[in-house]
This record gives sequence, structure tokens and C-alpha cells, in this order.
Amino acid sequence: MSWLLVFLGFCLLIMLHEAGHFLAAKATGMRVERFFLFFGPTIWSFKRGETEYGVKAIPLGGYVKITGMNPEEDVPPEHEANAYFRKPVWKRIVVTAAGPAVNIVLAFAIFFCVFRIGGLEEVKPVVGETLHGSDAAKVLKPGDRIVAVDGHGFAALSGREQIEKFGEIIKAHRCAGEPTEGCRAATPVKVTVRRDGQLKSFEITPKYDAEEKRMLIGVSWGGDGHWVPIDSNEALSRSTSIVGEVISRTGSVFAHIFESKQRGEISGIVGTSDVGHQAVEAGWRQALLLLALVSLSLGLINLLPILPLDGGHILWAIVEKLRGEPVSVRVMERATIVGFALVAVLMVIGLSNDIGRLTGEGFNVSR
Repeated sequence: MSWLLVFLGFCLLIMLHEAGHFLAAKATGMRVERFFLFFGPTIWSFKRGETEYGVKAIPLGGYVKITGMNPEEDVPPEHEANAYFRKPVWKRIVVTAAGPAVNIVLAFAIFFCVFRIGGLEEVKPVVGETLHGSDAAKVLKPGDRIVAVDGHGFAALSGREQIEKFGEIIKAHRCAGEPTEGCRAATPVKVTVRRDGQLKSFEITPKYDAEEKRMLIGVSWGGDGHWVPIDSNEALSRSTSIVGEVISRTGSVFAHIFESKQRGEISGIVGTSDVGHQAVEAGWRQALLLLALVSLSLGLINLLPILPLDGGHILWAIVEKLRGEPVSVRVMERATIVGFALVAVLMVIGLSNDIGRLTGEGFNVSR
């Protein structure tokens, strides 16, 4: 049942993405010939007005066919005024950007609703896992409750607030020179934990994480599955923060895609499906949060400035506006070939990473 829900969730995201293109095209006076889910041979369809709606056989995406999207397409004279390439550049950009925009707005709405209705999981300053090879892994154990850092304890605060305070203290320990990835702090952090009813203190040297842009000791925090309600302002703040972080991380991955660490973060459909399956089984909150993340990623990836992605169409529409004349079909065709090659490379990387995870440690969405 969970796999079916994952599949239906993907279908929903695709349909809403294409619906964004469809509604924007209609609103800007373009003629939409087809609105299909998936590709390949047609399984089922019907026609209403000028548009044919339906489902095809190969479950890979979907599409909206707008009259005149190919500059060399033979458009009947009666439809000339409503063809895509006969419309102003700004209208074409609106139509192209509408699909990704729907995914991004939907993701934000899901985040907000989940946080407002479901609240946040109460995280406590309890060691969940330690980073393999870190100083923390040598002395701390899962279940250790951190009661003080450098002699400072914050027992009166909530678990999340305690963690934030501890993080500020750890952040104050700096590398001797300019911070670089993996550099060790000049001074260690004294961490006091409660283990089996006894207090124990350890010295742990933080390391600088360039991606997080701060010093870390190498632990993840544990939770007890208890969710606490939050108000609309905090839900809005959390949602905005997550969207901003995902945008930043996505840009970082593609900006450093030739680095092995960044390539390792790319997942294909296999990995996304497997994580989705686990999230559905973990509960409605995790399932919806993952749906939001996939929707946000779908929107952002489609904004990459390469054809045949939406971002590629936007880029060349802007180029046309700057040049004052349409870009030649030959240039567009070459750009499309390069774009297809790049998309294929991304798919291969994602599939390769998925296979590595499936045959190795697997995908894990739990703590």
C-alpha cells in the first residue's frame, strides 16, 4: 500500500506541475493541444474543447503540448495568433515558469500546514548517533544526555533551546587560522553527559563543516517521537528556513557537481521511491514533509538553465529578448542535445548512487 501511495504522490506532483503550465498558457491566450500524464502510447484519453487529456503508458513525467512551441512548426492560420512563439517573450516566460512555481509554492504550503497542524518533534539534547571517525564517536554513546558544554547548562530551557545554546558555545571554538573544511578547533569543548545516572565529562575537539559553515562535534540529536504544537509565525519561519536551505543546498550540489561529495548527494527515482516508501510507513508527517521536499526539488531542478528543462526555455527566451530577435532553430537544437546529455548524466549519477546505497547501507529516513 505504501508503494502505491508513493506512486500516487509522484503522479500528483507531475500533474500539478503540468497544470501550472496549462493554466498559465490558457490565461495568456495560448492554444493547448494536449495535457498528458506520462509518455509513450496512449492508454486512455478524452477531448474537451481544443485540448486532449489523457494518460500514456510509460510512467516518466508528463507534458502539455502548446501550439507553436517549435518555431518551425506549421501552425494553421486560424491558430496563428494563439501559438506559443507568436506571443511576447514575457508571456512565454510566465507559461514556462508556472510549472516550477506551482511545485515550489506547493512545497511551502505543505511545510507550513504540517508544522502548523502537526507541530515539531521535540528534540532533546540526547545523543542519537555519532559521526564515524569523529572524536565524539570515541567517547559518547547513543542515549547520553548532554547536561553542560564548557560548564554551561540550560536545564530550564526546552530541549530544542538547549541544543541551540550548546551549538552557540561549540561555534565559539574556532580553528587557528582561516576556517577550512575539516580544520580542528584550537581548543577542545568540555562536554558533560549523564550516562546510567552518572555524570561524565569528556573533551571533544570540534571540526569545521564548510557546508554548515560552523563548528560541529559530530553528533545528531535524538527525539522521543513527541510532537509539540507551534504557532503560525513559527510555522511560517520554519517553512521559509527549509525552503531557503534546500535552494542553497541544491545550488551548491550543482555548482560543485564534479566533486565526489556533492555527486554523492544526488538521488534517482529508485532512491526517492525507496525513501518515500519508508517515510509513508513512518507516519503522515514524514510522508508529507518528503512530498514537499520532492516537490521543491522538482521545481528547482526544472529551473536549471538547460534545455529541455523549463529553465532552458526561460534562458533562451531572455536571450531572444536581449538580442531583439529569435534565436536560430539550429542553435536551439544544439542546446537541446547538450541539455539532454547533461540530464542523462544526472540520471546516471542518481541511479549509480541509488545502486550503491541499495547494495550498501541502504536508505534511512529514521533517526
